[in-house]
Amino acid sequence: MSPRKILVAALTAALLTGPGVVAQAATPQAPPAPARERTAAATITWSLVRASNPTADQRSAYDLITKAMNAAVARYNNLSDLGKTLTVRYEPGVPTADGNLNGTIRFGSNRSYMNERTALHEIAHTIGVGLSGGWSRLGGSGTWTGGQATALVKQYDGSGAKISTGGGHFWPYGLNYDNEWSGTAADRHVRIVAAMVRDGL
Repeated sequence: MSPRKILVAALTAALLTGPGVVAQAATPQAPPAPARERTAAATITWSLVRASNPTADQRSAYDLITKAMNAAVARYNNLSDLGKTLTVRYEPGVPTADGNLNGTIRFGSNRSYMNERTALHEIAHTIGVGLSGGWSRLGGSGTWTGGQATALVKQYDGSGAKISTGGGHFWPYGLNYDNEWSGTAADRHVRIVAAMVRDGL
């Protein structure tokens, strides 16, 4: 037998007789994912209703809306396990943008609202913010009373923090206006909406 074959045989024998090798071979296990990666089970999907022969105005709006929705849906899917099928429309007569519990989001002609901040905010409405029975029950007093979202905002902003509600919106982190925007605020928005759902939104 050649020296190379002897070496291979010796290594194989050593591997097979090592402790736990048979059990590991029978049930291979991947290393556990870090906790933050185990959070998401992305299930939000969306589609844009397009005209069959779009005008220049429609094409421009479709491009901006697509960019905004792709970014917002990716953020929700990366940071939450929320599920929703969304239908997005460009309707120039809508003053700003709006979201409905049935999963419809409409963007008006004002290009300043065709951004990720608005898309995140409107997705929250489709999930129940400002619109669901749970919203009325847990946020109708002017302060969100659900324990999980309240604990989260205290973690972010200190023991005296609370989530205020009114007019179908919440703050902080409701992303109600462009001046509330930052990457950190956007991440916290998604996590608070997900916590509201766990609270019973």
